[in-house]
Amino acid sequence: MTQSALETAATHLWQAWQQGRSLDDLPADCRPRDPAEGYAVQAALVGLSGQAVAGWKIAATSSAGQSHIGVSSPLAGRLLAGRFSRHPATVAMGAGNIMRVAEAEFAFRIGRDLPPREAPYRQDEVMASVAALHPAVEIPNSRFADFVQAGEAQLIADDACAHWFVLGDEVNGDWRGVDLAAHPVALYRNGEVATRGQGRDALGDPRIALSWIANNHALQGEGLRAGQVVTTGVCGRPVPISAGDRLRADFGEFGGVEVTLL
Repeated sequence: MTQSALETAATHLWQAWQQGRSLDDLPADCRPRDPAEGYAVQAALVGLSGQAVAGWKIAATSSAGQSHIGVSSPLAGRLLAGRFSRHPATVAMGAGNIMRVAEAEFAFRIGRDLPPREAPYRQDEVMASVAALHPAVEIPNSRFADFVQAGEAQLIADDACAHWFVLGDEVNGDWRGVDLAAHPVALYRNGEVATRGQGRDALGDPRIALSWIANNHALQGEGLRAGQVVTTGVCGRPVPISAGDRLRADFGEFGGVEVTLL
């Protein structure tokens, strides 16, 4: 893709995001054709937003989720600082939210840069760079009206369906000694359990998911930076939501996250 095409695609997506409207597809002359072009559009989109990158998200971390939206692997997206909140949070649903779901996720705060390099990072190296574990809630969305049929490249360009993110308090205690894959998570909607899951729902283990994104972006000339947060994918299933709902993600001994939807 030419730089002009990248910028045109990013403009279409950013305007749709700001205006709360949906696209059928990007125009053919600026539509990304593969994941590499999708990530290039995503970078241009974030640049156009003028916002800092507070962290990263991972979408489609299960085979069922990948099959549902027609992708062959997880997708990485940037968390915009203007869409990043701390628990407890109040979040506006907005008329343009077509996905209308919430997800309980494990998130890691990076304490030491993981710069790009030739050799993939080992999981122990990635985890040594982590400063803290946090419970989190993501409220994703897509700028495509039919996101199931949009295709991998366009979904990546659409910031991997990033929208709102709420970070819980830092987990105290020796969480590194806990089996995160087996750790239970529940998401309550209006006081009732809407879904239950475990850490293994995110690529088998949140630590595996974190290692995946560290290497995914290192290979594209980017790295993870100290202070950024990486949220690793839904535990359980995405929960349908509406304005007025009260959400509470319960991570047991790790604490929880409360979100009120307007």
